[in-house]
Amino acid sequence: MTPYARRGVHGQTVETLARRVLSGELPEGAVLDLPALRDELDVSLTALRESLKVLAAKGMVDARQKRGTFVTDRARWNLLDADVLRWQFAGSTNSGADLALLRNLGEVRGIVEPAAARLAAERHDSTDLEALQAAIDAMAAGTGKRAAAAVEADLSFHRALLRATHNELLERMEMVIESGLAHRDEIVHSSPHGEDPVPSHRAVLDAVRDGDGDRAESAMRALLDQALRDLHKVHGEAVARTQPPTKGDESR
Repeated sequence: MTPYARRGVHGQTVETLARRVLSGELPEGAVLDLPALRDELDVSLTALRESLKVLAAKGMVDARQKRGTFVTDRARWNLLDADVLRWQFAGSTNSGADLALLRNLGEVRGIVEPAAARLAAERHDSTDLEALQAAIDAMAAGTGKRAAAAVEADLSFHRALLRATHNELLERMEMVIESGLAHRDEIVHSSPHGEDPVPSHRAVLDAVRDGDGDRAESAMRALLDQALRDLHKVHGEAVARTQPPTKGDESR
């Protein structure tokens, strides 16, 4: 599903309601008091209902006669929707919960991307190779510089790889992979302790260019292993900084 436009009052209202649902502030089964929400958020009832339609399309709310509009069971939520993933990351204040979500997404990537690399090796064309090379060039130019540039270069590489499979359904996985990858990259590229991402990405490109499916799949698995190592290293440092010292550490 294409992400909705996040502009203006409508976008702000959708974001606010979504994060309340995902945080449990509006729990599963809760019936929404639309007049109260209208007054609190200072929007028209029409604007509020339009915002709720966005959440309904993602399975997060529903409406029934005599019951009204209510938060649905989590089992109905489209957790692979790019917006839902982004809201979960944006609303996460617990490092453990954040890492658990990234770990889940990492497992999805581990299933999808090595197979995608194999297909890319078999099906790529010259345009695909140019896009992958351009992404690596941008990655190399951005290494050690602005985190935002490094994140965008990394995203561009993985988008190009999925497109190189020439499988429309795999290409749509871009929406799922991007959310987790962007959040992971923001954490890792903001730290000076992550490994240089260029060699692992270049190994994937070289295998794809050579048409070697086995090597491309293996290189992608190695890339994902490195990504997980970086995440645990940097995330562990962030957790350590936010936790009070234990008794044994207080004297150090």
